[in-house]
Amino acid sequence: MSSTEKAVKARSGLKKVVAASMAGTIVEWYEFFLYASAATLVFNHIFFPASDNPLDNIIKAFLTYAVGFVARPLGGIVFGHFGDKYGRKKLLQLAIILVGAATFLMGCLPTFDQVGYAAPILLIMLRFLQGFAVGGEWGGAVLLVAEHSPDKERGFWASWPQAAVPAGNLIATVVLLTLSWTLSPEAFLAWGWRVGFWLSVIIVAVGYYIRTKVSDAPIFAEAQAEMEQRKSTSYGVLEVLRRYPRGVFTAMGLRFGENILYYLVVTFSITYLSAHLQMDTAVILLLLLFAHVVHFCVIPLVGRLTDRIGRKPVYAAGAILGALWGFMAFPVFDTKNDIVIVLVLMVGLVIHALMYSGQPAIMAEMFPTRMRYSGVSLGYQVTSIVAGSLAPVIATMLLSRFGTWVPIAIYLVIACGVSLVAVIAMRETKGASLREIDEEDRRRVEAETAATATS
Repeated sequence: MSSTEKAVKARSGLKKVVAASMAGTIVEWYEFFLYASAATLVFNHIFFPASDNPLDNIIKAFLTYAVGFVARPLGGIVFGHFGDKYGRKKLLQLAIILVGAATFLMGCLPTFDQVGYAAPILLIMLRFLQGFAVGGEWGGAVLLVAEHSPDKERGFWASWPQAAVPAGNLIATVVLLTLSWTLSPEAFLAWGWRVGFWLSVIIVAVGYYIRTKVSDAPIFAEAQAEMEQRKSTSYGVLEVLRRYPRGVFTAMGLRFGENILYYLVVTFSITYLSAHLQMDTAVILLLLLFAHVVHFCVIPLVGRLTDRIGRKPVYAAGAILGALWGFMAFPVFDTKNDIVIVLVLMVGLVIHALMYSGQPAIMAEMFPTRMRYSGVSLGYQVTSIVAGSLAPVIATMLLSRFGTWVPIAIYLVIACGVSLVAVIAMRETKGASLREIDEEDRRRVEAETAATATS
């Protein structure tokens, strides 16, 4: 086989890995964001007792939404540990089954009027399971691609699983939009919302099947064999915190502003436009649908850009522009003009893509293969507890307390400022070799072992 034929075969195999990674990720984020939309539109009405202030129950619904984010780091730790030991593929298959089961059962839950406080308790339990599975999903999905990717194209290829997030959100929005258009408000609230959760069974089956057709990257197989041969070599969360704390905390800082920006754009905007400005729900969902399409298209383009000009300048641009988005967006929202609102939503997600697209490559290049799943999962998921999970809650409380968007915009400035500091602190890793990272880690372990033996 010629070198050209080998290159073609390798690229074809890489595309299959990307498809498998995206298929499962679309499923899991469809289900995760279906909950986010339902928390604003449905759950605040049917899982909690009535309240005079409509924002009160929205805050309660968002707190159950936050439970999923609290569970995500735990899922990242558990899946990361076993994913570094047994492989990315096996853990990804388990994750998709868990999140599918949790989401389907959400569609079967009784309401507050039927069973009282047992309804929100059951909702919280299923939300925790859903978050646990999603927490393990991301690291495995992006690493499956990153570890198969050429060094000089890792930013582009590894960005595709990120594009699966708006794709899943897009599908969730389409489902909710279709149901809201075809059903009366009473029917949608009574049973129509459940259909979107039940449909997850079909999507899960497709995603699981596609994931059976790929295998872990050769570099992981080599690292796994080496760990079996050298029993002294460790992996897991404690090991990554001991040896690579800078990578973990830099990843957390990078994630902070990006995560808050995203949930202000795609989740809190629904609350602001519907509850605060009294805009029609179907119109809001339609505007978000167009924004998700733009987001999906832009992410791989930005991923390619990080391969050409570097990870740091692209991310820094996203952090700076993200800090300004709130001061531009909320005055536009107040106009209630559909055209300018959809444009500002698109701009928000394009800015988000400047930070989000490069994350898989950046984080994969921070850690050696033997602990990469644990490292990226920990850095990515722990931040979500204090960032994305609380962003809609904090924004809604600020709006309820002050009656204006200005504190929310200031909150976003602070968040993006944290990410900008992390960008300044991070190393530029464009074109980095994962094998060289493994070799450097190997030398450090050997030097430490030799020093221990002689002491």
